[in-house]
Amino acid sequence: MSSPISFRAAAAGLSLALALGACQSNSKPDAARQGVPEPDASGLPAGLKPGTWRGVLTAQGQEIPFLFDVSTADNGQKPTVTLRNGEERLKLDETTTAGDSTTIRLGVFDAALVVRAVGEDGLKGTWVKYDGKEPYRVPFAAFRTPNNDNLFVGDSKMVPIYGDLVKGATFRVEFKGDDGETYPAVGLIQQDSANDHMLTGTFLTTTGDYRYLAGNIVNKKDGEHLLLSTFDGSHGFLFDGKVSKPGNINSITGDFYSGKSGHETWTAVLDGNAKLPDANTLTGMKPGQKKLAFKFPNIYEGGSISPIDPKYQGKVVVLQILGSWCPNCMDETNFLAPWYEKNKGRGVEIIGLGYERTPDQTLASQKLIKMKERMNVGYDLAVAGVASKDSASKSLPQLAGVLAFPTTIFLDKKGEVRKVHTGFSGPGTGKYYQQEIAEFNKTVDMLLKE
Repeated sequence: MSSPISFRAAAAGLSLALALGACQSNSKPDAARQGVPEPDASGLPAGLKPGTWRGVLTAQGQEIPFLFDVSTADNGQKPTVTLRNGEERLKLDETTTAGDSTTIRLGVFDAALVVRAVGEDGLKGTWVKYDGKEPYRVPFAAFRTPNNDNLFVGDSKMVPIYGDLVKGATFRVEFKGDDGETYPAVGLIQQDSANDHMLTGTFLTTTGDYRYLAGNIVNKKDGEHLLLSTFDGSHGFLFDGKVSKPGNINSITGDFYSGKSGHETWTAVLDGNAKLPDANTLTGMKPGQKKLAFKFPNIYEGGSISPIDPKYQGKVVVLQILGSWCPNCMDETNFLAPWYEKNKGRGVEIIGLGYERTPDQTLASQKLIKMKERMNVGYDLAVAGVASKDSASKSLPQLAGVLAFPTTIFLDKKGEVRKVHTGFSGPGTGKYYQQEIAEFNKTVDMLLKE
């Protein structure tokens, strides 16, 4: 990527920026891997021992910590690495060894942790993303730890229990990029008073959410800081917010660090009524347009997909604009894949339009096929273009524009666009996720009854 955080101007007179956490990509894809070698699958992994590990990515002078577990399979040799982000568990079961280095592939993402053993209980290496415009490497280290929850370490002074956070607090948030662009968000943060004051939460934006965040409150020299982080294989995030007054979370100001170079500042004000603009109003069809006209290559060689194909005639069709590189898209796919299996007999189809970080159709197809197989996706997938909002907008010219990955488009039985939904509130958002699912089902049910 040209930068880990990209911005966009939103519709309806709102000035909204689009961050990577919401899965927007404006990079210029490169078919080559720019000198980053592919993992060499030889032998069994070395250096990984069963137990809980505290991993740390070092970027922009900051430490981005996360927890992961290592367990062995039945043969007692091949390990499974499980990333832990709050309640989320992401299992990684592709590990290979070459010499003294072990490569841990990061799920569906074109990325890996390449590590080697340091002493008895340590690892050192690099987080590598293979699909960027340039080689993307971030230093990584990890140590086995008996402490399963304390991500961040401050001084020895006990931090307070915040009553509002224990109940679950909602914040009105504004993020501001280094270029001065701003966008709104809603912060959801909860403190567990019985578990080392551990924090969990997320930030919702108009284009998606920052998924499962975890951390704790620590004391620094300048006061109390609320710290949250996550690592899902595609993104490494750190939110560092200073509490305005000790014991008072009414106002928080801080920094948001995204991977190798992304940076924004943020302010949060306690506000139980904070909300975002309606995701169904941010974009839509251009004046006079009712249908989408496209024909994209199927992920399998030789085929193509168009909404006018006989398979989709007379059916409700859901279009999913996605990328295999996008965690928010994977959240939506985790919902849509089993939903489709339960509902396809009702006269509804789903088409996934994939925008990948390579202009090479073969490579793009391979990435989407891997996603399809790992996530048990039974609906059709097409290679629609490269991973940028401009590419997506140009490929669907009847739309007023594509503002986010994912974007979900609902077609009625006549093939006419009835709703365009920007972004997706994933399971890390709690009740907002339930509302997202309820709205999806309500829309499909309505269109099926027509």
